[in-house]
Amino acid sequence: MLLSGGLDSATALAVAVRRGLECYTLSVHYGQHAWRELISAASVSRALGAVRHQEISIDLRSIGGSVLLEPRPVPGPDDASRRFGIPETYVPARNTVLLSLGLGLAEVLGAYSVFIGANSVDYSGYPDCRPEYISAFNRLAKLAVAEGSSGGRAIRVEAPLMRLTKGEIIRLGLSLGVDYGMTMSCYQPTDTGLSCGRCESCLLRLKGFEEAGATDPIGYVGRPASS
Repeated sequence: MLLSGGLDSATALAVAVRRGLECYTLSVHYGQHAWRELISAASVSRALGAVRHQEISIDLRSIGGSVLLEPRPVPGPDDASRRFGIPETYVPARNTVLLSLGLGLAEVLGAYSVFIGANSVDYSGYPDCRPEYISAFNRLAKLAVAEGSSGGRAIRVEAPLMRLTKGEIIRLGLSLGVDYGMTMSCYQPTDTGLSCGRCESCLLRLKGFEEAGATDPIGYVGRPASS
């Protein structure tokens, strides 16, 4: 399970746990501003009963190409520049890198599923969060590992939240016992761990909680966390 520490991946983990799967969680510190999400990921992994949590560090800052990796403020959605319609918060090839790491770990563990919290309904339009991308990666995964390429069982990427709205994701997670107070979605939280409330990820999260008829338990700048 690729676990970012955000509400989507936390919900996807809860789905896998409910299916009775033995879950191993993997988080990646790739140089993102929001390094605090890694603390959230470890907490979520423990709370939902994963067998083991692992963190890997790579440096995507050496490639760059995203405001999430650069030493400047993350803009709001109305201020962000776009290239080919994709906002500058997109990290080039991030999910390809992360899924490749997950694929390698799955092969070592003898696992046949790699879960990701990708969603293509309420999202920022990233190309690597779309159904066609997951389908293409699954074709690659069959050829990329020893057993699958030898005619045996393939490792498959599963994205159980792909066609859900953010509100539907939150309602599902609440029904599965996810404590969203542990999660972090903000692209650039404060040093004290408050979410900014203005980046696109925060706005999508807040919209989702409103649609779900629930209160977001985390703290935002100017608003304390719910008790």
